[in-house]
Amino acid sequence: MYVILGATGKIGRTTITNLRKADAPVRAVLRNREQARAFSDLGCEIAIADITDRAALAAAMKDAQAVQVICPVDARAENPYSDMLRLIDGLGDAFEEAKPPLILAISDYGAQHDSGTGVTLIFHALEARLKKLDCRLILLRSAEHMENWARQANGAAESGRLPSLHHPLTKLFPTVSAFDVGAIAADLLLADEDAKLRIVHAEGPRRYTPDDVAAAIGEIAGRDVVALVLPQTEWLTALTRAGLSEDYAKLLVELFAAHNAGMIDAEADVGEIRRGNTELLEAFRPLLGS
Repeated sequence: MYVILGATGKIGRTTITNLRKADAPVRAVLRNREQARAFSDLGCEIAIADITDRAALAAAMKDAQAVQVICPVDARAENPYSDMLRLIDGLGDAFEEAKPPLILAISDYGAQHDSGTGVTLIFHALEARLKKLDCRLILLRSAEHMENWARQANGAAESGRLPSLHHPLTKLFPTVSAFDVGAIAADLLLADEDAKLRIVHAEGPRRYTPDDVAAAIGEIAGRDVVALVLPQTEWLTALTRAGLSEDYAKLLVELFAAHNAGMIDAEADVGEIRRGNTELLEAFRPLLGS
């Protein structure tokens, strides 16, 4: 039985769909039963558990041969980092009780660093906690998701301007569709190579610059779109105006500073890189309603 935590997200839903296509038994863990119909229609077992409920999570993982986990970071939380550390600690306790033989954790590029990476430090903490468990572990580190450009893409399509926190505008950065991450995760679970620890990096078929992002938006919108460097002194204001809590925005400021310094990347000479098939233009079409 493959148990998928975070079943309703882009990654979790795609993993489940691909596992079921392979006729693998799946238990989808949901927060409320109103979401259950779509997954039962796929042939999944259903378990109801909030990710903060250790006992319910442990029960949901009973008899699992593998568990996939992703940590949902709340961009509006007042204290996102400390909240996530508590959640990770509770997850660890639930795993210790359930004792699944294999855990696949969705992590992040740059999770190998223990300081200076903002939001990515949450994934460093997740990896550290899971490494203490007596089980096989796959760390699937994902590059920045293409779908994260949704809010900026629509604004750029309207204004013709794309403010970028990636500097300089010609710098190539790794990115991947969240749906490709889910598909890669399913492949890894089905293959299950019996290693104690595997580190796998997931990114798209190629890397892009902010200029490439602007060009893709412009092609879909049918207008010229120009990428512009957003000065770092303006990042915090721009992020909080977008609806993020101040503490989460500060974590993103640190993250993008680390990104521009070259820290947010696949760990050199460690693990492997799996590439998704989705190009940026393909990922952007549904974001822009095209």
